[in-house]
Parts: sequence; C-alpha cells; structure tokens
Amino acid sequence: MAHTENTIQNRKNNHLSSFERGEIAALHNAGHSNAEIGRRLGRVRQTIANELERGTTTQLKTGREPYTAYFPETGQAVYEKNRKNSGAKSKLLVAMKFINFACEMILEKDWSPDAVVGFAKQSPDWKDKPLVSTKMLYNYIDQSKLSVRNIDLPMKTKLNTKTKRVRKNRRVLGQSITERPAEIEDRMAFGHWEIDTVEGE
Repeated sequence: MAHTENTIQNRKNNHLSSFERGEIAALHNAGHSNAEIGRRLGRVRQTIANELERGTTTQLKTGREPYTAYFPETGQAVYEKNRKNSGAKSKLLVAMKFINFACEMILEKDWSPDAVVGFAKQSPDWKDKPLVSTKMLYNYIDQSKLSVRNIDLPMKTKLNTKTKRVRKNRRVLGQSITERPAEIEDRMAFGHWEIDTVEGE
C-alpha cells in the first residue's frame, strides 16, 4: 500500500502521456472507477477525473444517435492547446515591464509597436531584460490582452493609387482640335469644310 502511495506522490506533478490517456480510455470503457484507474496508473483520482472531463466530447454520426464518450486524442489535443496558451501567458507576465512601457509609448507618444521594440533593442536600459517581438506585440493588441487597441495605433500612410501619371516622353501626333484658329469655325475659307475634299463623279 505504501508503495502505491509513493508512486502517486512521485508522479502527481507530472503531466499525463498519450500512452496513459489510451489506458484511461480502455479502463474507463471497461467500467473501472476513477479511483481504480488512478490506482493502476499511479495517479490521484482527481487527475483521472480532470482528464475524462477534458477529453469527453459528443460525437455525431449519420444514421446514429449522438453519443458522448472520452477520446484520448481529444484529451491530448486540448492539453496541447492549453499548454500553448499557458506559454503565451507566461511570456506576457515575464515581459510585463516592457509591455507596460510599450503601452505608455504607444498611447502617450504615438509610437508604433515596431518603434517601441526597435528602441528597446538599441537602448542599454533594456539590455538583458525580457522583451517581446513586434509580431507578438501586435498579436497581444489584436487579442485585446493590452490596454492598447488597434484604434490607438498610428494610422498607416496610404498610397493614392488613383494619382494620374503624366508621361514625359509621350509622342505628339498632331495639334489638338482645341488649339485650332478661330477663323476655321466660320467655315468661310476653302478647305474648312470636309466636303471641299470630296470629288464627285
């Protein structure tokens, strides 16, 4: 009995492996209790309960009634997602001093995230201190994790794509009709009528 308790004590802080999740599924489907599954795997009962809740999902299949069951693949996927989010949150907490500085510069001095990161990398005050990349800073803003919002960011310069371009070396094919002499409008001189050049039979 003491041996089992020591095993649980040694493994209680370790994360479940994909193999253990497969064992949990098999034992759970066989009707074993959480306490029994935990005893066999050297885990506390609450760890088994948490994993079953994490990996239980409702399946919908054509021609069959929906059913709810534990799937080790689902448990593994949810675990990996939670670990990823936890890592991002940890990075945010570690670099919180820089994050606060970045928010201050953006809100009070209209700096862009890229300008803040570039300044910090060049400043001796931030040497060997935890920073985040420009991309990560934008991600935090997009995810509403900071006091800065997208509306607070400096407006990007937009190019006017409708600007008319004038070709300097355009070939001139003749005088414009708008530049013809006023006497032409009177149609009094020979050649000012198009019919003057028509030859009849």
